[in-house]
Amino acid sequence: MAESENKRARRTPQERAAGVDERIAKLNQAIKELESKKASVVAEYDAKITATQDRIKSLEEKKAEILAPKPPRKTKKQKIQQIVNLAMKNGMSVEEIAGQLHVEVED
Repeated sequence: MAESENKRARRTPQERAAGVDERIAKLNQAIKELESKKASVVAEYDAKITATQDRIKSLEEKKAEILAPKPPRKTKKQKIQQIVNLAMKNGMSVEEIAGQLHVEVED
């Protein structure tokens, strides 16, 4: 009788299949958890990539600004001459320009 007490109870095929089903369910749950972690990590890296691309765009704009030719600086005399030329193009005479500036012109 001691031998019969030490024997393992045999499980039926249905019980063994149920045990396998439980393991499958646990593994499916583990897959779902891993997929959710993957989605959060992917979203995090997508945000980092977007931020880096924005930084690249701003640096490219800065580079274009640096490389863009700047107009030459004008002296005070050149600026005054440009203003007088614009006034003359708009139909003002030298006397009218002088009158606007409250200056007398000598002939």
